[in-house]
Amino acid sequence: MRVLASELSGRAGDGGEAELRGWVHRVRELGGVSFVMLRDRSGLAQVVIEGKADLSLESVVSATGTVAENGRAPGGVELRASRIETIARAEPGLPFPVNGDPTRMGLEAVLDNRPLSLRNPRIRAIFSVQSTIIDAFGSFLRSRGFTEIKTSKLLGSGTEGGTGLFEVDYFGARAYLAQSPQFYKQTMVASGMERVFEVAPAYRAEKHDTPRHLNEYVSMDLETAFVESELELIELEKELLASVFEAVASRDAADLAAWGASVPSPESVAAAPVLGHAEALEIAAAEAARAGGAPTGGAGTRLHEISPEVERLVCAWSARERGGELVFINEFPRRHRPFYTYPLDESRTMSFDAIFRGLEITTGGRRQHDYAALLEALPRFGLRAEDLADYLAVFRYGCPPHGGFAIGLERLTQKILGLKNVKEASLFPRDRKRVRP
Repeated sequence: MRVLASELSGRAGDGGEAELRGWVHRVRELGGVSFVMLRDRSGLAQVVIEGKADLSLESVVSATGTVAENGRAPGGVELRASRIETIARAEPGLPFPVNGDPTRMGLEAVLDNRPLSLRNPRIRAIFSVQSTIIDAFGSFLRSRGFTEIKTSKLLGSGTEGGTGLFEVDYFGARAYLAQSPQFYKQTMVASGMERVFEVAPAYRAEKHDTPRHLNEYVSMDLETAFVESELELIELEKELLASVFEAVASRDAADLAAWGASVPSPESVAAAPVLGHAEALEIAAAEAARAGGAPTGGAGTRLHEISPEVERLVCAWSARERGGELVFINEFPRRHRPFYTYPLDESRTMSFDAIFRGLEITTGGRRQHDYAALLEALPRFGLRAEDLADYLAVFRYGCPPHGGFAIGLERLTQKILGLKNVKEASLFPRDRKRVRP
């Protein structure tokens, strides 16, 4: 009967046979004996074969034998094989060293050979953590009465003004890949479902080429009715992130250890500071001055917006002064937020970002639910009601006050594990140049 590598230690000393199936990870020959490291979904196991092993790396094999204790083998046991069968032989000359250290390989080599690089245990650990994040995200929200939805990724128009959209030929008509499920989330809130969430791809036709950008990414979205302020959403996200971090810590301890990573404690998440936009800029300026520099706010301007540099500075301040790596920035200026963001006053909005370990992982806020107010706001953003007829129809017939936010799955994974580039946290990343494999 087949056992997993992680289950082998439980079979030591019972005298019975066990069968391992997996991939040949490494072969070492010593004194007429071959030591084969076999890899399966649970980890590595040592298989001992008398004589020379005629096995190529990454071949899929079945090994049958008896389990014996060996303190130098993974898990303290090894399989002493009486029979080994090649199920699928791998060609020699692998274009990517699966058993190597991925941090010593260039990112392009890792991504160009994705079908092989995903076999690397350390790389695969990234996506074990990511799977836990997705599961914990949904489990927490279901426990709070949220319903999971799946929305269309083909839109007839852009709800955020039509910029940064991928255009698609839809049977001779013009359609767009969705930047977010915003329109549909709000529709479902207005339908009476009240609380909804979705985990799905989103698309941005932005010509960025940075370690923090993808053109196709996974957005973890939620929307909830009867929200009076963005502060309610911030508290919800604190509880949500604390739950996600706890799940990762308990389920993926070995994967975290593989990357020398850790997650924040529930206490530090609960204590994460909430800074107004203006206050955050002041803190960033003071933090830069403390280090003997002067930050810029992007495009050569000085501290008028929350730039990547400001995000790093604010998190550095929080880590030193508050003992945490998570910061919320709210009250963004209206000019920096979509037309549907609820205004706090003439210049500020009930919106926020979550910054984790120096990187924005969340944007959210309360939405405008009043039809007349939305019509009034459109011209300020260069938009026309006739171009957003489907979106506006949601509010013509009664919609409760509501709000929500979205967490970028790859960015959150990147920051949990300390990856240098967000592309490392995407199974098959898409950027300006890459549309394969």
